[in-house]
Amino acid sequence: MKLNIIAVGKIKQRYIQVGIDDFKKRLEKYSEVNVIEVKGEKIDSSQSSKQIEQMKEREGERILARIPGDSYVFGLTVKGKPMTSKGLAKSIQNLQVQGYSEFTFLIGGAMGLSQVVLDEVDYQLSLSHMTFTHQMIRLILLEQIYRALKIKRGEPYHK
Repeated sequence: MKLNIIAVGKIKQRYIQVGIDDFKKRLEKYSEVNVIEVKGEKIDSSQSSKQIEQMKEREGERILARIPGDSYVFGLTVKGKPMTSKGLAKSIQNLQVQGYSEFTFLIGGAMGLSQVVLDEVDYQLSLSHMTFTHQMIRLILLEQIYRALKIKRGEPYHK
């Protein structure tokens, strides 16, 4: 199995990067993991909603260019469908039975994913009704993928 996380921007906080590195290392036992960063747009408070949409579209073009062709794609969005950890494990297992061996998760920038990107994904996923920074979402997502793969294999998860 191969996992890709395509995310807008770089991780700026060291403590988040340490957590990301820890879960990437844990996931190596189960899957190849690629974290692909694409350039984000600069945001300022004077931007109009039209300018923000254009910014999201430019980020979206960079994201779409990096999605592998045969991958099942999850787009992370607050408007997506929530899934439990067990549900994610079951979804991955069911998708593998259908022949998928590569999964790609998309994380937008501070303003989220463009509609063009969301129209291209296979599943719109919400990790929470709460709002998190897109940098924290990367860590939370890796932890949830790790948890799902442990559940899928019937292994205990207690860390």
